Amino acid sequence: MRFADIPGHEDIKDRLRRMADSGHIPHALLLEGNPGAGKFSLARAFAQYIHCENRTADGDSCGTCPACRQHETFNHIDTFFSFPVVKKGGKPTISDDYLPTFREFLADYPFMDFDHWVEALDNINAQPQIYVEEGNELLRRLNYMARQSAYKIVLLWLPERLKEETANKLLKLVEEPHSDTIFIMVSNNSRGILPTIYSRTQRIRVLRYSDAETAAILRSKGIDADSAENISRIAQGNINEALSLAGMSKDRLKYLDSFATLMRMAFQRKVAELRKWSNDMAAAGREPSMQFLDYSARLLRENLMLHTGVEELITLNQAERNFCSRFHPYVNERNVLGLFSLFNDARRDISVNGNAKIIFFDLAVRTIMLLRK
Repeated sequence: MRFADIPGHEDIKDRLRRMADSGHIPHALLLEGNPGAGKFSLARAFAQYIHCENRTADGDSCGTCPACRQHETFNHIDTFFSFPVVKKGGKPTISDDYLPTFREFLADYPFMDFDHWVEALDNINAQPQIYVEEGNELLRRLNYMARQSAYKIVLLWLPERLKEETANKLLKLVEEPHSDTIFIMVSNNSRGILPTIYSRTQRIRVLRYSDAETAAILRSKGIDADSAENISRIAQGNINEALSLAGMSKDRLKYLDSFATLMRMAFQRKVAELRKWSNDMAAAGREPSMQFLDYSARLLRENLMLHTGVEELITLNQAERNFCSRFHPYVNERNVLGLFSLFNDARRDISVNGNAKIIFFDLAVRTIMLLRK
């Protein structure tokens, strides 16, 4: 990937170019910011620029030298990808075990949609992590000299998902790096990174795309101008969200339907139907359940904004607006805090492997009481 392939972020591209051109590249660089901001694309372009054998006069990798061609096919011998995975059959698992899948994911989702990565791993009940075996493998590989370049580069996606023992293994490499080794880390939630690693990185904050930039990206993909403008306002700079909205993603529509079903049956006090709803939600798996609860919390906020008449803060698509125009009177100052707490607590309990059937049924029953306030 070349810098020219990435929309926007010209200030960050210039900063990365200056690092490489001056030879003052930090041994551990962290690109941090919200999901869907193009951080991993910047990391890939930077790695290719470092390795490029014939950089262009306008400050980009050439795209044609052997190193660039290897980067384009994710096969550069001195570039290592490290990313969250799920264990295969309980066996020790490293990123390379999923490398073909990850290469396809990079090609299909350059803005690194984590939800789609979970789907690609084909284990909806697992929470992807970077396991200790990965730390051992990186330690082994990085002890060798770079083979065809001046630097070995580790592109580490989501260091916040390093298991603690893995992070501790990598800490020594970050504290006392080999002279020919560069870590480029990309984080959606830097607060989750082990503090001793975070403090030893040089950090670059990657800001969200503006609504205008988001709309331009959508138009470049064939979305009409009016739709692009509306979607960009809703997506709030998250290109993955924008592309999902543009495609009217089945997941988003599914979550809206599940939320509407819950609220309708809770208002009607249909306990038997709510039990079936709870079982169906639990069967979806841990990560989809957490995504639904995140979505529900956002939708509650939007309904509160409708209830209080704050139209300028509303980010609903048309299907959501159709539902919320009827539902918002039931979200008010008497119950909104209780509803927020209810969904947030359920998400927390599911994230720590609580019994999803019990958690969802408890949520459903408590929703009955809160809707009547």
